[in-house]
Amino acid sequence: MNAVAAARIWKFYGDYPALREISFEVAEGRCLALLGRNGAGKTTMLRILAGLSRASKGQVTLFGKDAAAAESRSRIGILGHGIAVYDELSALENLQLFARLYGLPRPAETALAWLEKTGLERVKNGLVREFSRGMRQRLAVARAFLHNPSVLLLDEPFTALDDRAIAVLQGLLVEARDSGRTIIMSTHQLREALELATDVALINRGRLAYCGERTGEMLADPTWLYRNYGEA
Repeated sequence: MNAVAAARIWKFYGDYPALREISFEVAEGRCLALLGRNGAGKTTMLRILAGLSRASKGQVTLFGKDAAAAESRSRIGILGHGIAVYDELSALENLQLFARLYGLPRPAETALAWLEKTGLERVKNGLVREFSRGMRQRLAVARAFLHNPSVLLLDEPFTALDDRAIAVLQGLLVEARDSGRTIIMSTHQLREALELATDVALINRGRLAYCGERTGEMLADPTWLYRNYGEA
């Protein structure tokens, strides 16, 4: 079954087409690396997939239903450029708040478990405004995974993470993929993305230049895709 399907997506900002008739499908339990240079349209595509922005033309569905519907959005975990945690709350208070918003049965227990998984248990009562960028990013990772989403949408998830935190996130993503969840991940860190990906899509100037399974050739040479399908 397709977890995510984008059908002939266009997105205009004024007269400028940021996305041009993009179509792809991601089967349940697959991991799609969404690649492209700065300004190619990756973040715009992820926002549409998440139901945070409306396509000018076309349709996105999650498990056959409109991606913008409340039922669909509750099945998504999002990690984007805007870290989306509250500075004046502690790490524990942040995750407890989101756990309650998602209607989880044991919010405190769940929050503590994710703080431990992301290496933040020792600063659980610290205010987020006092955290480093890397610590804030780890908290955002915990928030994205907190409610066991069916689909994870990740925009530059490795930004500001140190090597240990990158290893933690990679482990969480492998676990999520292997347990049947669907991942769509945009990143410039090609090697990390390609090691996790089962499929690859390359956006070039708003158009889908390539979409298919990740091959051994791509893994051996992460620049291969850009050389063969990227900008001239």
